[in-house]
Amino acid sequence: MSLLSEVLTGGIRGGTSIEYAALGESISERGGVVNLGTEGSMLAGALAAYAVAAETGHPWLGVLGGALAGGLLALVHGYFVLSRGANQLATGLVVLFLGLGLTSLFGVSYVQALAPTFRPLKIPVLGDIPFLGSIAFRQDPMVYMSYVLVPVLWWIIFRSRWGVLLRAAGERSEVLTTHGHKVMPIQYIAVVVGGMFSGMGGAHLSIAYTRSWFENMTQGRGFVAVAVVMFAARQPFKVAAGAYLFGAALALSPALQARGYGINQFALDAVPYVVTIVVLIALGRRRAAEIPEGLSKVFEQSLSV
Repeated sequence: MSLLSEVLTGGIRGGTSIEYAALGESISERGGVVNLGTEGSMLAGALAAYAVAAETGHPWLGVLGGALAGGLLALVHGYFVLSRGANQLATGLVVLFLGLGLTSLFGVSYVQALAPTFRPLKIPVLGDIPFLGSIAFRQDPMVYMSYVLVPVLWWIIFRSRWGVLLRAAGERSEVLTTHGHKVMPIQYIAVVVGGMFSGMGGAHLSIAYTRSWFENMTQGRGFVAVAVVMFAARQPFKVAAGAYLFGAALALSPALQARGYGINQFALDAVPYVVTIVVLIALGRRRAAEIPEGLSKVFEQSLSV
C-alpha cells in the first residue's frame, strides 16, 4: 500500500469518530445551542459502548448504549442552558469535566476487559475498485453507516419540515413563536440528538478504531469536532470532509514511522491539531458571516460577561 492510500484509508477510519460527533454538534448548533461538552458525550459513549458490548457480547448494542449515554450527558447541558438560562460555553465545559470524571470512575473495571468489536469488512465489487476500493470500501460497519448518514442528514436539515423548524430555532426563533411553535422543545431535541451522535462517535472510537477502553481516550477529539463544525459551517458534507482531513493528519505519523522517516515523534503528534488551527485561521473570517443569529448572540453574551 502506498503512503497516499495508507494515509487516506487512515483518514476515513480515524476521522469517523470525529465525523459522528461533528454531525451531532451541527444539529445542536443549527438549533442555536453550542455544546462544548461534546468531548464529554464522546467519552460517555466510548465507555458505555465498550461496557455494553463486553456485557452483552453484541457490538451493535454497544453502539446503542453509547448513543444513549452521549444523549443523557447532553441532556444535562440542555437542562441548564435551556431551562435554567446558564451560559452555554461555561456549561459545556462543566459537562465535559463531568463526563471525564464519571468515565474515569466507572471505567476502571473495563480497562483490560475484552469486548466484541467491529473489524474491517470488504464490500463486494466496490472493494475491488482500483485505489478507491481499498480506501473507502474495506472499512468497519460504522464507517459505512456514516456514508449513508451524511446525505440523509443533509436532506433532513435542508429539505424536510423538521429541518426548517430546526434552522428557524437557531436563526429566527421569534418567527417560530409567531407561527405557534415552541422553540424550547425543538432545541432540546437538537441538543439530545446531537449528544447521541457524539456518543456514537465515542462508540466508534472504542469498539471499532482502538477496540479498547482507556481513560480520556478521546484526547481532544470532541474539541476538534466543534472546530470542524465551525469551518464546515454546519454543512454535513463539509463536516465529513473536515473530519477525514483530521483523520488523515492522525494517520500520517504511523505511516511515516513505518517507512523509516526520521521525523520527531512529538512534531508528528502535533500535526493534526496544527492542521485544525491553520484551517480555522484560514476560513475563520469567511465563516463568521454564516453563523446562525442564535449562536452569534451566545458568543456576544459570553464576551460581555
